[in-house]
Amino acid sequence: MRRKPLRLAVVFVALLAAKQSEAQTPVGGALGSDRPWEIVDNSFLIEEAFNQEEGIFQNIFSWTLRRHGEWNATFTQEWPVPGKKHQFSYTIPLSSNEVAVGIDDVFINYRYQLIDETAKRPALAPRLSMIVPTGNADTGLGTGAVGLQVNIPASKQFGNLYVHANVGSTWFPRIDSRTSRRHVSLFSPLLGGSVIWRVRPMLNAMFESLAEFEQVIDETGATIREPTVTMSPGLRYGWNIGRHQIVGGAAVPVSRSGGLTNVALLAYFSYELPFRE
Repeated sequence: MRRKPLRLAVVFVALLAAKQSEAQTPVGGALGSDRPWEIVDNSFLIEEAFNQEEGIFQNIFSWTLRRHGEWNATFTQEWPVPGKKHQFSYTIPLSSNEVAVGIDDVFINYRYQLIDETAKRPALAPRLSMIVPTGNADTGLGTGAVGLQVNIPASKQFGNLYVHANVGSTWFPRIDSRTSRRHVSLFSPLLGGSVIWRVRPMLNAMFESLAEFEQVIDETGATIREPTVTMSPGLRYGWNIGRHQIVGGAAVPVSRSGGLTNVALLAYFSYELPFRE
């Protein structure tokens, strides 16, 4: 029963991809290997190495529902500063658990377009984020401490496939251990990757994977590491209206941690538009 949602999602992706492939000439023209991608920077779990273009900003909303009714959502807004080389963004998370519903810790992000993609090299765009303790740690919303997160995404096109890779870490230099009444430092690395298939110009099938090695404080006050591996099949579809782009998508993240498997449903929505003509 635990695997039924995942099986249904995989079957749905396969049937939809087969149906779309029946057309000899997809809407918008043939899918040549040198054709620019119509949808970029719209992954769900894995970060893509592309900053916003000058004059364009993006609004991103995602919502994840877990088996027992708990959910978390994020709203992110990305701005070029003033062009593609530098990007400022912020992420406001909302969470629900057995105790409370509210705002979690806010992320303030800066991303630098270090390398643009070419025929021979991938795009690279390192990101540095400050984690602001806006959540209520007493109710499980947030950590109650300032943190830093670094992520280095790389992205490369191979015809109608796009491959993305992430390596990063989250660091809380001084977090309160209420059990032992002392301050500890927590360091949590992560690795991730994804493959995206352009089924049609505005339809992508996605498979994302993420390995997180979170360091936490246990009930004795000691620090332990809790690995979590997530596999997530999904779909995204986009609409272009002039310089505006709308992207919607859905996925079924399946996570394995502590000997338990958890299946969730993820919904995604993005609206990209110019802030000046």
